[in-house]
Amino acid sequence: MATSRVTEYFPCPVERVWQVVTDFSHTAWRSDLKRVEVLDEAHFVEYTKSGYATNFTVTACEPLRRWVFTMENGNMSGSWEGVFESAEDGALLHCTETVNAKHWWMHPFVPSYLKRQQRLYLDDLRKELLK
Repeated sequence: MATSRVTEYFPCPVERVWQVVTDFSHTAWRSDLKRVEVLDEAHFVEYTKSGYATNFTVTACEPLRRWVFTMENGNMSGSWEGVFESAEDGALLHCTETVNAKHWWMHPFVPSYLKRQQRLYLDDLRKELLK
């Protein structure tokens, strides 16, 4: 199991960060996704550009404060927690992501994959927020 923790500052109100992160009707800013399918209030599926699906279950939602979900696909399972915080002239997003590879041969690659994916997500989010 690998865990990555990152805190990112954005020069906009925490309300804006929350709105972009949790709005599944507008996901074009995510460079790694083709689409997101919302199944119900607690379940959604993300599809990569190549069509690979990952299932998500929201386990905690405190608007403007905290959003937590589990995730699973054929290669991994894990969780993501985002803690949203107002900061001077902006907002902080504290991300904690934990991933467990389902195949033994993937274990050595998980930490670098996780950091790369988290960096891509935050870079995409920054671009969207600075539009």
